[in-house]
Amino acid sequence: MPAKGKHRRPKSSPLTRGIAAAGTGGAVLALPVLGATSAAAADAGTAAKPAAAPKTYVVAAGDTLSKIAREHSVSGGWKKLYEDNRGALGDDPRLIHPGLELTLGKKASAERADRSERKDAAAVEPAAAPAKKAYTNDLDGWIKESLDILAQHGIPGSYEGIHRNIMRESSGNPQAINNWDSNAAAGIPSKGLLQVIDPTFASYRLPGTSMDSYDPVANITAACNYAADRYGSIDNVNGPY
Repeated sequence: MPAKGKHRRPKSSPLTRGIAAAGTGGAVLALPVLGATSAAAADAGTAAKPAAAPKTYVVAAGDTLSKIAREHSVSGGWKKLYEDNRGALGDDPRLIHPGLELTLGKKASAERADRSERKDAAAVEPAAAPAKKAYTNDLDGWIKESLDILAQHGIPGSYEGIHRNIMRESSGNPQAINNWDSNAAAGIPSKGLLQVIDPTFASYRLPGTSMDSYDPVANITAACNYAADRYGSIDNVNGPY
């Protein structure tokens, strides 16, 4: 039984007004459904867009799942990334390698992938060392090798100047030794292609050459170094020096 007093009419709302209209011969009521696109919105061309297909990320050298998940804001972090890519990663998420493609919704630039490939290739295939220049084991080869060494040290000299002095001093014999002059009498005979005494050889021998004064290249370069220091160049030597 209703309580005594004034009857209070319920407040009107769009829903109750619509029901009332329907009951009095008005238009049929269309109730909205949650999540559905209205007919008006569909007519306006604003229907929901289809979800974008997941893209891939090319793993670069040094990447980890944690780093990739952080850089690309992967929801769920590295664990989610691992679950989505378990088929490619295998049982151990740490065993990822450059060039592996991971599905995560974003894709690394081709430039980054290219840099990674070049870096990996350089690490696997180091640049080959330049081939060592070959010289013949004769007077011609000894002089040419000596000239190259002298050039590295900025010491002057020419093929003609070296050859001329060698022929005068030893006739091209790298084992030549003078056992009769004053140096020999003092116990330091002249030796080798350019007849160098041991003290001079020790003082003017160039780094990287043999410590044997009979060695053709070591003998030539030491003699040319001495001649350059005393005469300006072996080319300026035209007699005993």
